[in-house]
Amino acid sequence: MTDFTLQQIIYALVLGARWTVLLSVSAFVLGGILGLVLMLGTISQRRWVKLPALGFTWLVQATPLLMQLFLIFFGPALFGKDVPAWMAACIALTLWSSAYLAEIWRGCVLAVQKGQTEAALSLAMLRGQALRYVVMPQAVRMALPPTAGFMVQIVKSTALTSIVGFTELMKTGNILSNVTLDPFVVYGLVAIVYFCLCYPLSLVSRKMETVFDVTR
Repeated sequence: MTDFTLQQIIYALVLGARWTVLLSVSAFVLGGILGLVLMLGTISQRRWVKLPALGFTWLVQATPLLMQLFLIFFGPALFGKDVPAWMAACIALTLWSSAYLAEIWRGCVLAVQKGQTEAALSLAMLRGQALRYVVMPQAVRMALPPTAGFMVQIVKSTALTSIVGFTELMKTGNILSNVTLDPFVVYGLVAIVYFCLCYPLSLVSRKMETVFDVTR
């Protein structure tokens, strides 16, 4: 390893992993907020609300995340505007995660039996009240396992942001591989770091699925 010890490589990768974690959390939180809005839009009975929400969700899901990153990062340059790599990565992952979270949550809302909503309406509840007090509590329980599982996908998808120059874990690994000329060691350590980030989330998802199956 040219002028690099194993400890130095690990330290550099851990520093890169900090940005991976920060980007993942930002995309999950912001994407969750936007995803909630989209989910409410997709189940709305107003077509002027439902159709744009569904259209955005389908558009994001039907196009590669890599293409979305390129458009957000390089697109504004056509108008003389530069977008920092961090901002482009955060925006792209936020929009991407919001579409998938909205679809996950919409499926959970629709999984609640319609008879429960009808029963709530028969008790003089408004549709919004029925959604809040009857449907959402059950949907949230069902949504927790797949939502935790999707967090793993967000963490792994941050690797694509290295394409636009954002220096997260994968970009750090690329740089170290070129410097040390030892890609097997570097990328092996990168894989271990990704495993350490994602495996606990997978355990949380499985635990939630078990709890949900027991309490259902």
